[in-house]
Amino acid sequence: MKPLLKITLSVLFAAALVATLSSALMLSGETSADVNAAKVKRYLYVATPGIRDYLEYGGHGILVYDIADKYKLVKRISTGGLKANGTPSNVKGVAVSLATNSIYVTTLEALQRIDLATEKIVWEKKYEGGCDRLSISPDGKVIYLPTLEKENWNVVDAVSGDVIKQIFTNSGAHNTLYGGDGNYVYMAGLRTNTLGVSDARTHTMIKQVGPFEKPVRPFTINGSQTLCYVNVNGLLGFEIGDLKTGEKLHHVEVIGFQQGPVKRHGCPSHGIGLTPDEKEVWICDAFNQRMHIFDNTVMPPKQLASVEVRDQPGWITFSLDGKHAYPSTGEIFDLKTRKIVATLKDEKGGVVMSEKVVEIHMDGTKAVKAGDQFGIGRVSGIE
Repeated sequence: MKPLLKITLSVLFAAALVATLSSALMLSGETSADVNAAKVKRYLYVATPGIRDYLEYGGHGILVYDIADKYKLVKRISTGGLKANGTPSNVKGVAVSLATNSIYVTTLEALQRIDLATEKIVWEKKYEGGCDRLSISPDGKVIYLPTLEKENWNVVDAVSGDVIKQIFTNSGAHNTLYGGDGNYVYMAGLRTNTLGVSDARTHTMIKQVGPFEKPVRPFTINGSQTLCYVNVNGLLGFEIGDLKTGEKLHHVEVIGFQQGPVKRHGCPSHGIGLTPDEKEVWICDAFNQRMHIFDNTVMPPKQLASVEVRDQPGWITFSLDGKHAYPSTGEIFDLKTRKIVATLKDEKGGVVMSEKVVEIHMDGTKAVKAGDQFGIGRVSGIE
């Protein structure tokens, strides 16, 4: 056979093979994108802070659940976070960096970087003043790490854990949230009734939103970064602020429920989140063991419904696809029906509750997409 004829036949054969595979995908209703997507697994990573986990399993752990398999427990990743006397330190926050392929966990004293491929601790570093609820930049390179209700935030390199800069606010540093475009960071302290805004390029405070009725507790923002929704001390409900003008816009109270003593946080509503489509606001009611749901398509938001949970809730976030709600009490709610579809359990079938949960999509050992511990609105840009 002549060389030119052999090359021509080879090309024709390759083209025919591609056409055959493409036809098979079309007949099955699948595309190459579908095939690639099928390889990606969706997991819920739950950092467990309780001493019971330490006593039963020999240390802190991150429980990993398969979202597609009705939140079946897949594995436990061992973590650090032990105090000098060998007892576990309470977990304060969790966040993910796609750039470093790592999950980060804060305890009262330290920040841990855990590699998602090897599931080993890369480093664990203690910081003067302790650690609280962190947030990582969308590009995965920078961490805003609050001290434990002290005077400043540490700006930390996500690869090394080294401190890049310190931002002093004298506000009782506590909750932290990066905006989806990476330009701004929102910072709430326990001793101030305003929400601070930092320029993430210069790491300097540029604005205060409020004042709100009392000190800001958990909060969230919409995807376009025009509104913040904040819990405040003493309020069964929430308030709304304008992130552009810095003004407080609305005061919203839960109707039909009384306030009472709470087991944690000292705050009637500790936990607030926007559904990813931003159509609803969900807030925690500890005393009544409820999640209250508000219609966010009107302003101020209008109370719609309430769902009961098994303990006093202290946090709320949602699945990236907008199908499920994750209150800290461990139930999984279907957002359309508002019914419980699963409950988180450990290796022995015990109840799992945590305020530190994050969704991660894995392609093999590589994280390709991640959610956030906060219930952030995802319209207009946060992915």
